[in-house]
Amino acid sequence: MAKKNYTVTGMTCASCAMGVEKGLSAQPGVKKAVVNFADNSVTLEFDDQLTDSVKLKQSVQQLGYDMIVEEGENAAKLKEEQQESHYRKLKIRTILAWGFSMPIMVMSMFFMHHHYLNIPMMLLSLPVLAIFGRSFYVNGFKAVLRGSANMDTLVALSTAIAFLFSVFNTFFPEYWIARGIEPMVYYEAATMIIAFVLLGKFLEERAKGNTSSAIKKLMGLQPKSAIVLRDGEPVEVPISQILVGEVIVVKPGEKVPLDGVLKSGESYVNESMISGEPLAAHKRVGDNVLAGTINQKGTFTFEALKVGGDTLLAQIIKTVKEAQGSKAPVQRIADKIASIFVPVVISISLITLAVWILAGGEQLFAKGLLSAISVLVIACPCALGLATPTALMVGIGKGAQQHILIKDASALEQMRRVNAVVLDKTGTITEGRPIVTDWQWLTEDESERERYLPVLFAMEEVSEHPLASAITDYIKQNWGVPEKRSQISNFTTISGLGAEAKYDDKKFWLGSIRMMNTQVAANVSDIANRATSLSEKLSGEGKSIAVFGKGYVPMVIVAVSDKIKDTSAAAIAKLHEMGIEVHMLTGDNQKNANYVASKVGITHFKAGALPQDKDNYIVELQSQGKVVAMAGDGINDSQALSRANVSIAMGKGTDIAMDVAMMTLITSDIALLPKAFDLSKRTVKLIRQNLFWAFIYNIIGIPIAAGVLYPFTGILLSPMIAAAAMAFSSVSVVLNSLRLSR
Repeated sequence: MAKKNYTVTGMTCASCAMGVEKGLSAQPGVKKAVVNFADNSVTLEFDDQLTDSVKLKQSVQQLGYDMIVEEGENAAKLKEEQQESHYRKLKIRTILAWGFSMPIMVMSMFFMHHHYLNIPMMLLSLPVLAIFGRSFYVNGFKAVLRGSANMDTLVALSTAIAFLFSVFNTFFPEYWIARGIEPMVYYEAATMIIAFVLLGKFLEERAKGNTSSAIKKLMGLQPKSAIVLRDGEPVEVPISQILVGEVIVVKPGEKVPLDGVLKSGESYVNESMISGEPLAAHKRVGDNVLAGTINQKGTFTFEALKVGGDTLLAQIIKTVKEAQGSKAPVQRIADKIASIFVPVVISISLITLAVWILAGGEQLFAKGLLSAISVLVIACPCALGLATPTALMVGIGKGAQQHILIKDASALEQMRRVNAVVLDKTGTITEGRPIVTDWQWLTEDESERERYLPVLFAMEEVSEHPLASAITDYIKQNWGVPEKRSQISNFTTISGLGAEAKYDDKKFWLGSIRMMNTQVAANVSDIANRATSLSEKLSGEGKSIAVFGKGYVPMVIVAVSDKIKDTSAAAIAKLHEMGIEVHMLTGDNQKNANYVASKVGITHFKAGALPQDKDNYIVELQSQGKVVAMAGDGINDSQALSRANVSIAMGKGTDIAMDVAMMTLITSDIALLPKAFDLSKRTVKLIRQNLFWAFIYNIIGIPIAAGVLYPFTGILLSPMIAAAAMAFSSVSVVLNSLRLSR
C-alpha cells in the first residue's frame, strides 16, 4: 500500500468534503480516502500499483471540484496560486454583493409601498443571486444530488423561493389584490442573506490562508546552498545535490545546512530553534550538528549524515504538516442541523400547501400558497448562521482586550474540554533568556574590586561562551561600561573549563567550578572553601556558575539562570484548582528541570526533550483519553503545538510558534491561561443559548406560518411577518452575544 497527500480545490463546506471522500473511496485500488476540509487536502491510501493519478483527478472533476496531482515545488506553487485566485474572487464577490444589496435594503425599508420600485429592486437582485451567490445554488444542487443537505442548500432554497415569489408579485400583483391580499416583495431578504453568508465565508477563507505561513518559515530556516569540499576544493552546491558523506564548511554566522557530525574545528552553535534553550551549545569534533541551527563564531567542517527529507528539520516540517492535516475540521453545528432541518422544512411546506388545498380547494389555494412560502421564509438560516460566529466574534474580541489573541475560533470551542496542559519551560514558565541572578564578591577590598572589575569585563567581552553576554550586560547595568578598559593579553580558551588572560603581569582566570578547582588546588584557602560551598549551593538551584579569580584566589562568583516568571507559580496553582493537570517539557537538563518544577508546583515533567519527544509526549497523553492544550514559544515547540488539541503560543516567542498556534498570549504571561479557559466556557455557553434562540422561533413560528391557528382564531401569518420574525431572531442572537462583552 502507498500513501499520498493531494490538494483538492473548490470545496466550500463539510458536505463537499464528504462528497470528494466518497467519490475517491469508490475508485479502483483506493483503500481509504480522508478529506480535510480545513486544509483543502485529501490523504489517499491505495494499492502501490495504482499510478494513474490522472484518473483520480478526473473522478474529482466529475464531482465538480479539482485535484492537484503534480508533486514537489510545482504542486506547492500551483496550490498557492489557486488559493490566492479563489481568495481574490471571493473578496470581489463579497464586496459587490454588499454593494448591490444595500440599495435594495434601503428601498424596501423606506419605500415598501412604492410598488414602482419593485422592478429596480428585482434588477439589482439578479446579479447577487445569479453571479455573486451562484456557488450557493451550484453547491446546494450538488448536495441534493448526493442525497444530503447543508447550509448552501438552505440558503439556495430560501433565497430562490423569496426571489421567485417576489418576481410573481412584481408582474402579477392583481392575483393577490383580487383576493384581498397586498402583494409584498422580499428581494432584500434574498440578497442580504447571500451578502451575509459570503462575508462569513470570506473571513473564514482569510483565516485559513494564513495556516501555510508556518510551514514556509520553517522551510526558510534551511539555506538553499552550502560550501562542500570536493577534491579538497570548496564548491558552492545546492542543498538538494549534496550527498551523504560529503564534507561541508560552515563559517561564523551561517546556518548549518544539514544534519551531520563535526570533522574539524570548534564553535558554539545556537540550537534554540531545536532545543528551546537560550544557551548556545559548545561543539567539538565528534559532536552532532543539526540543520537550521546557527554557527556563532568559529569555522568548522562536518560530514553530512542526513540529507533531504531525513534531516531533523525536514522531519519537523513533515510532522507539522501531518498534525495540521490530521486535525478534525471544525464541525459546522449549523451544517449538521441543516442536513435534517432542510428536508423537514421542505416537507412541512409541501404538506402545508396540500392540507390547505384539500381543506378548501381552489378557494384556499392562495392562503395555502402564502402559508407554504411563509414556512420557507421563516425557516431562513440567518439566525442559524449567526448563532455560532457572533458568539465567537465577541469572545475573540473579549480575549483581545485581555491580551489573549485567538487566531482559530475552534480553540474557544475546544478549550472547555481540556483536562491537561503541557507547558514548555524556557520562555513559557521562565523568562527565556539567561540573566545574572547572583553576584558574590569574595574579596572585601573595595579598591581591589574597582581595579579588577574591568579585567573581568574585558575577558567576557572577548569570550565566546554563551554566558558572557549575560555577565557583561549585568556589569553595564550596575556599574556602567568601565571607563578604562583593561588591556588584557595572552587570552587563552581552555576547552571545557574556561579561559585565562594576563593583566599587569598577573594571571587571571574565568570559568566553571572545575576551572576554579584546578587553579586553587595548589593553595586551598578559606576563601576557596567558601567559594566551593557557595558554588555548589547555587548550582543545586539549577544555575550556571562562573568564577573569576587572580592567581590561586577566587574573587567573584556569578550565577546565571533563566529566571522563573513571577506569575508562573500562581497561574499553575490556578490551573490545578480548575481541575486541569499541568505537565512541563524542556530540552534542559534534569537538574534544572527538577528545580523549576519544584518551584512552580509541577509534578509531571520531562527533561532533555527534543521536538519529537515533545510530540510523542502529547500523543501519549491523548492516547490516555486526555484533551491536551500545549503552550510554547519556540520552533522546537511547533511540532507539539500542531499535535495538541489546543495550541497556545507566547507573544514574545518565535513567529513560527505563533503561526502554528490557535491562540497567542500577547504578554507571554501564563497567568492569562486560566482566563482563556474561563472565556472558552462562557463563549460555548453563549453559543448554545444562541442556537436555542435561533430555533425557538422556528419551533413556534413554523406551525403558526403553516396556519395551525387559522381554524381557531382566523390568524394567518403572512410572509412579511414571517420575514420580520426571522429578522428578530437574528437580532436576538446578536444582542445575546453582545452580553459577553460586558
